[in-house]
Parts: sequence; structure tokens; C-alpha cells
Amino acid sequence: MSATRQTVDTLLSRIVAGAAPEQVAELYADQVDWQVNWPSSEHLDVPWIRPRSTRADVADHHRTLAAATVPGQAEATVTGILVDGPDAVVFGQVAQTVRRTGKRFTARFALHLTVVDGRIVWHHVYEDSLAIDAACRS
Repeated sequence: MSATRQTVDTLLSRIVAGAAPEQVAELYADQVDWQVNWPSSEHLDVPWIRPRSTRADVADHHRTLAAATVPGQAEATVTGILVDGPDAVVFGQVAQTVRRTGKRFTARFALHLTVVDGRIVWHHVYEDSLAIDAACRS
């Protein structure tokens, strides 16, 4: 198994298992190119969708997401993983309920990761962030 695939599998298994944010973040390099803010640069109603660039930011993303959503209602399905050298793309769908509004969102996604020396240095998510934004609006 490639080092890239092994890192991706570890990341996904930690997220699914509900690992502590710091355990998820330890898979990332000190500096990371992180984008979870498509198609616009800011989603003011979605606290977890914002620019990030460090391992500490990655942990904060997972803490913020957990605080903003209803525990036990997350669903995620991975439909495919493609690996080419240091790059991997994970395809799937997520669903969750927003704590503040009680609204549920469902979004298909493609997550592009780049792994260098066993650490994730690139994390770009392409998803229906507008559906997520709508669920976060009162």
C-alpha cells in the first residue's frame, strides 16, 4: 500500500471513529494549504468554513464543526478513492444537522489531499457549501 493511501485511510478512520481533533490534526504538516470555502471566500453563517493554514487550524476546524452540529447525526459515505503518487481524491457524501438551526444538510464532495513525508500538506474540499450555508441560516 502506498504511503499516500495509508495516510488517507488513517485520516478517514480517525474521522469516522470520532477521534479527538488533535489526533486528526497530527496527520497534517505544520503548514497546510487548506481550502474548504467554495465557491466564495467567506460563509459567515458557517463557522467551520474559513481559511486555515496550520496543524492547529486543522484541529480547530474539527472542534468548531463538532460544536456547531448535532452529535450522533453525522453521516458520511465514501464512494471512491483515487491515488496517484502523493495525491489522493476521496469522493463521497456527507450529511449533518446544524445545532443552531435544527436544519439538516446533505452535500456531495470531492476531497483532494496531497501527502508528503507521511503528512498532509494540501487539503481542498469541493462540495456544495451553499447547501451547508443554507442549513446554517436562521
